[in-house]
Amino acid sequence: MEAMLSLYPPVEPHDRGMLDVGDGQRVYWEVSGNPRGKPVVVLHGGPGAGTHPVQRRHFDPTAYRVVLVDQRGAGRSWPNVGSPGADLTANTTWHLVADLERLREHLRIDRWQVFGGSWGATLALAYSQRHPDRVTEIILRGVFLLRRAELDWLYRGGAGAIFPEAWADFLRLVPDGHDPLAVYQALVTSPDPAVQAEAATAWSNWEGATVSLVPNPALVAQYADPSFAVPFARVALHYFANGGWLTEDQLLLNAHLLAGIPGRIIQGRYDAVCPPASAWLLARAWSTARLTILPQAGHSTADPGVLDALRAATDEFR
Repeated sequence: MEAMLSLYPPVEPHDRGMLDVGDGQRVYWEVSGNPRGKPVVVLHGGPGAGTHPVQRRHFDPTAYRVVLVDQRGAGRSWPNVGSPGADLTANTTWHLVADLERLREHLRIDRWQVFGGSWGATLALAYSQRHPDRVTEIILRGVFLLRRAELDWLYRGGAGAIFPEAWADFLRLVPDGHDPLAVYQALVTSPDPAVQAEAATAWSNWEGATVSLVPNPALVAQYADPSFAVPFARVALHYFANGGWLTEDQLLLNAHLLAGIPGRIIQGRYDAVCPPASAWLLARAWSTARLTILPQAGHSTADPGVLDALRAATDEFR
């Protein structure tokens, strides 16, 4: 059998805009692929990372109408949280869920497929559990349920046992005995831009060190860029410090609301950012989901088998 090409060829948007969602916020959206094709909305990670053109390429452009959206404060949405004095008060999980509904209505889409990885998987579940009648299928990669155990693993020492050098660098700004999340949140909201940039870069470098099964210099460089790191760290810490405005285990306990929605969960066996236990628990609680654990992958889509598995899922549902 001919080897599968993991990504479809590059494609440019044929429509785009800025949607006023209230609260002084405008979110960037774009549409590529077939204007009459099957609608799918792509939810980026972070939170705060923004979209990337490669995300259009998970989908057959002749079959799908691909919607990308930069969530509040991220990417090309305005105001960007990297701007001095940017206010995050009106930036919560439930604001983002409401924004997706506004965008769906704006684009005159009745129902759409929901596709997200990492934090994008969190948002995909929150949206789909609130609006299951608007969702045709769900494709998730690197499941993050925003449980305390997951935050403890990544930011309070668990993953540090695997990446001790990077963990030592991450802790360099944290006084002994202090909570890393609390310390970093204070630093990235400092009125001093230099303090913000140093802390945000250290925060982002930690994720850059853990995201791939084998270190990827290009990814590490992206995370180290202050123009990426500051909004990325500020939004992420805002969400994590507030538990995503979710009750503990909410997305897991409400998985029954997804019954009847076909789901495909793609998970790296050695994902150090979002360990596979969460994906396994979700698959057990969601009766119409199917979990695929990739034996040689971590968290990154660049790891072996991830792109192939995602393309198989989107092709299956086209």
